[in-house]
Amino acid sequence: MTVDQNRRPIGQRNRFYATYLTRVLSNAGVSPNLISFTSVIFAALAGACLFASGIAQGGGDRTMLLLGGALFCQLRLLANMLDGMVAVEAGKGSPDGLIWNELPDRFADIFILVGAGYGVAATGMFDATLGWAAAVFAVMTAYVREVGKAAGAPADFSGPMAKPHRMFWLTIAALISIFDPYIGPAAARILDWGYVNDSGKGVFIAFALWLILMGAIATTFGRAARALAFLRKV
Repeated sequence: MTVDQNRRPIGQRNRFYATYLTRVLSNAGVSPNLISFTSVIFAALAGACLFASGIAQGGGDRTMLLLGGALFCQLRLLANMLDGMVAVEAGKGSPDGLIWNELPDRFADIFILVGAGYGVAATGMFDATLGWAAAVFAVMTAYVREVGKAAGAPADFSGPMAKPHRMFWLTIAALISIFDPYIGPAAARILDWGYVNDSGKGVFIAFALWLILMGAIATTFGRAARALAFLRKV
């Protein structure tokens, strides 16, 4: 398989800001592996913000934490894009680059989703196992892709809940959660979750975690089915 077949298709790679940042990082001597490591730092900060938003008491503090969670989720994705661009487009790849490209991503998923799960648990709505379950199947989506690729199938980056989709829904949930005091209780009643407090706090992040969990399960089995179908034809 070619390099392009093994890379996630990302339309943002052709944008000016992406090529500019790639050039700046390359000229500064920043390695793709360091950028990959940075994505884990962003993910840990996102998870910490989402967790802390569940225990924050002040509205202002919670708003800043939710904005931070959304921002760091997107910075994680930016780092994930730039590490590949510096490696391929700027020609800075290394023999161990494939490991650095994949392994940090798995830790990043765990930090973000588990952090969000504990934040939801702090509101008393769901147990933290929701975040752990979402993290397990997020990792499984990548595991199935890599196993299929090792067996000779094309790298499958399809959804419905691939990494960009997971970060999109968590980012949107974090931003909407700023308005939890106004629309959260009504949303909880519509979802009929037996919400245990009147603040509405955490309902949209909980919904995003359920969506990610169900979508990641579908993605895992969908990728496995496509890999098996391809290999049977070979």
